[in-house]
Amino acid sequence: MNTKTIFITGGGTGGHIYPAVAIYNALKDEGYNLFYIGNKNKLEYEICKKEGFNFLSTNIEPMPRKINLKLLFLFFQTIFASIQALKYFIKYKPDVVFATGGYVSAPTLICANLLNVPYMLHDCDVFPGIVSRKFSNNAKKISIAFKDAEKHFKNKNILLNGNPIRENFKNLTQEEAKTKLGIDKELTLILIMGGSQGAKSINNASIELIKEFKDKSNLKIILQTGKKNYDECIKKIGNIPDNAIIQPYFDDMTIPLIASDIVVSRAGSLSISEICASNSPSILVPYPYAAKDHQRLNAKYQEKLGASIYLEDSDCTGDKLIETVNSLINDKDKLNSMKKAASDNAKLDAVNEIKKQLLELVK
Repeated sequence: MNTKTIFITGGGTGGHIYPAVAIYNALKDEGYNLFYIGNKNKLEYEICKKEGFNFLSTNIEPMPRKINLKLLFLFFQTIFASIQALKYFIKYKPDVVFATGGYVSAPTLICANLLNVPYMLHDCDVFPGIVSRKFSNNAKKISIAFKDAEKHFKNKNILLNGNPIRENFKNLTQEEAKTKLGIDKELTLILIMGGSQGAKSINNASIELIKEFKDKSNLKIILQTGKKNYDECIKKIGNIPDNAIIQPYFDDMTIPLIASDIVVSRAGSLSISEICASNSPSILVPYPYAAKDHQRLNAKYQEKLGASIYLEDSDCTGDKLIETVNSLINDKDKLNSMKKAASDNAKLDAVNEIKKQLLELVK
């Protein structure tokens, strides 16, 4: 039995949590003592509880975007959370730390620096988060999802791995995915998603798209509305056309993603990684209030690669979305070119690569 101990930390948003979860799962049958450090009041705890992970809590809130009294409160909260983390270090004596960013990972990285415990970072965006940037100099290795992120680090040990994604992307074909959804393989499938919470601007534009395309028998539209927006969307659409599927969410988004021929989505880094893994051309509508505008940077990067069309949230109207989708459906050469660009930038083996690199740090 291996007695080495690994701390894994990251939280606040799915972009920080799911890569950490993927690495935890990749290691859990290897005999290591694994612990996930996050905030018990945030999303990471719910996910880790469902996965059955060993969870250690450090109570810290996000950094305020403006200089105010909350910033002073965060300072003292960080000290307290770091003391919490220090107790975990003393008790469990980790051999290495893997951090995916987010405010919750800062106390763990502070302790890793104080106690000279080696750590590896993974950052999922084109513009790395503040925690990744601040702790990058002493990291033994930095894993990145996008090549353009490299210029924001001075560290020389940078590895372009892509984001860890689910195994289904390697095991399921488009035809098999369409069959699972009950969709004819010859139909063009347009998948529209705004994340688990949905995106109102995308939903509203998509309703107009569904109405416009209701008589097109050569295509199918799937709209994932988000739980809180589902009833409103159904009310606005009225009678759902035969060529449309409206759902609040999917338990497994890999199936509709792999089945898709065109994807309309927000520009979160994990969404982009999974869109590329499904070889799908995409129309990316970045969330305009994302921290440091990272979704806009992600979307522009994908457009530069030729895999996506960038559409500003304020421009995401029914007319514009209909025009953009039509331009792709009617231009097979462009569609195929975008499909190839997405495929070329897919990183299907990120989990195994990161796992191997991390374990090189375990003495």
